[in-house]
Amino acid sequence: MRLTKLEHAAFVVDASGDKLYVDPGKFTTPITESAGAIAVVITHKHDDHWTPDQLGRIRDANPGVRFFGPAGVAEAASGFPIEVVEPGDEVTVGPFRLRFFGGTHAQIHPSIPIIDNVGVLVNDALFYGGDSFQLPDGVAVQVLAAPAAAPWMKLSESMDFVQAIAPQRAFPTHEMLLSQAGKTLSNTRLAWATEQGGGEFVALEPGDTLDI
Repeated sequence: MRLTKLEHAAFVVDASGDKLYVDPGKFTTPITESAGAIAVVITHKHDDHWTPDQLGRIRDANPGVRFFGPAGVAEAASGFPIEVVEPGDEVTVGPFRLRFFGGTHAQIHPSIPIIDNVGVLVNDALFYGGDSFQLPDGVAVQVLAAPAAAPWMKLSESMDFVQAIAPQRAFPTHEMLLSQAGKTLSNTRLAWATEQGGGEFVALEPGDTLDI
C-alpha cells in the first residue's frame, strides 16, 4: 500500500490502483483526480473532515464508490449512500480490510455536544483515530496518523496517545490550523513521543507518500 498525505486530516491509500480516501474536508484541496476510488471513510460529521463537494467529485468520477461513516455522518450527508459503521464493525472493500474503533469525538468544550466518531484501522497496519484519542485495543499499529493540533486537544495528549500505541512509524495529521512554526514544534514533540517506543516519525507534508 502507498499512503499519500493530503491537507489537514485527509489522506488516500493506493493498493494496486484501488484507492481508499479518508476524511476529505474543507481544509483539503479539492480532489479532482480520484480515478480508482472504491471507498471513502468519514470519521465524523464536522466539515473539516468531509464536504458535499468533495464527496460529490469522488462519486462522479467513481460511480461505484462506497462511503462509510457513523450515524451522524449518514444524517449530515443524507444526499450520499453512507453505510453506517460502529466500533467493532469490520468491512472488506477490494484490497482494503477496514476495522472500526472508538465511538465518540473528544470533548471540545462542555458547552458543545459530543458527537459520534470512529477510528479506522486499514489492513491491520494503518490506524487513524479521527478526532479522538480512543485506543485501538489489542492492535500492533505499524503506521499511526498522529493529530498535531485541534480545538479538542492539547499537544501533550497527542504525545501520550502516540506513546500508548507505540507505532513503528507515525506521521502528522490535522495540522492545517498551525503556522509553519507551529508545525515544526508539533513535529518535534510527536517525533520524540514516537521514538520513545522505538518508532520513526515521518514529517509528511501534503503530497508526500509513505509505503506501508
